[in-house]
Amino acid sequence: MKGVFPPIPTPFDEEGDIAPQALKENLERWNDYGLAGYVVLGSNGEAVYLTEQEKARVWETARDAIPADKLMIAGTGCESTRQTIATTRLAAEAGADAALVLTPHYYNGGMTRESLNRHYASVAEASPVPIMLYNVPKFTNVDMDANTIAQASHHPNIVGVKDSSGNIAKLSDIVRLSSPDFQVLAGTAGFFFAGLTLGAVGGILALANVAPQESIDILHLYETGQWEEAADLQRRMLPVNAAVTARFGIPGLKAALDMLGYYGGPVRSPLMNLAEDHRQTVHGILAQAGLV
Repeated sequence: MKGVFPPIPTPFDEEGDIAPQALKENLERWNDYGLAGYVVLGSNGEAVYLTEQEKARVWETARDAIPADKLMIAGTGCESTRQTIATTRLAAEAGADAALVLTPHYYNGGMTRESLNRHYASVAEASPVPIMLYNVPKFTNVDMDANTIAQASHHPNIVGVKDSSGNIAKLSDIVRLSSPDFQVLAGTAGFFFAGLTLGAVGGILALANVAPQESIDILHLYETGQWEEAADLQRRMLPVNAAVTARFGIPGLKAALDMLGYYGGPVRSPLMNLAEDHRQTVHGILAQAGLV
């Protein structure tokens, strides 16, 4: 799992249907960079708005366009353990190399350490591909603590975690407490460089959709001991990352892709496309960062 993985958006046409050709063309362009692979149907992929049939089509289309030397990580988390297992098997049949499994969260009061570990162990036992935990409390209101993640890390088919909590102290504890071969990935570019210094092996970064080379450069500069340069690049990318995550979300990410020559296209209802004044703001942020 070492390296940079963009969690790619799902392209839709103006009628709201999946646009497979646009997905292929985006991936062909991203393939020119040294990305380690892609997360397909994570949060940025609007996975919660897709049917099972649509998910399978997206995974199959993506797999055809992703070279064998780049990983395809499929977002497969559902509310029930039973459905998560079924969806994970579907992703494996479509060619996924690993599954990124979101925490169940609708009954968040019942998502204790015991229930989460039982859930992940059951999915891992039934999955034909390795499992990664996905902790994103901003969306789920469930925040797995370091001890819960560390306990899960000892299952042989649970290989890593994407932690998007932004809690650097917790990320450090995850690295410290988990199985030695368990791989921790920063879940946002907002603390990518800091996460690397504390033991993360890479990142699943929305930023990497719109600034793939810059995201890779942060990792390379860190690995070659050029920490001052890495920190400077990290700071320069922070406004871009904020624009395509917390500030404008998926509509902002898709608008930015359109501005950069990729296919962003519309979001799926009930999300709303970015208003024109916000599009101008995003363009200004991209320009200031030297991306357009």
